Amino acid sequence: MASACGSGKCPIDALKLGVCADVLANLLNLKLGSPPVQPCCSLINGLVDVEAAVCLCTAIKANILGINLNVPVSLSLLLNACNHKLPSGFQCP
Repeated sequence: MASACGSGKCPIDALKLGVCADVLANLLNLKLGSPPVQPCCSLINGLVDVEAAVCLCTAIKANILGINLNVPVSLSLLLNACNHKLPSGFQCP
């Protein structure tokens, strides 16, 4: 389980975050209905917000998700879809 203070590191193998690609693609294309967020969100649900943000940053910057993105917007969309918040002043490492 993640610590309450957060480590600022991603405890998840970034390659597993590839499941977030479909979620992000649906969010960016503004498809009607709710995108299936479960596989992505279930990976980051046990994390504090800063760890979730670091994990998704890593995946976005490594282009694991397979699309070129505006990192701050993409990060915020994914975190919001999974009921996480972007920590105040957070910058992708």
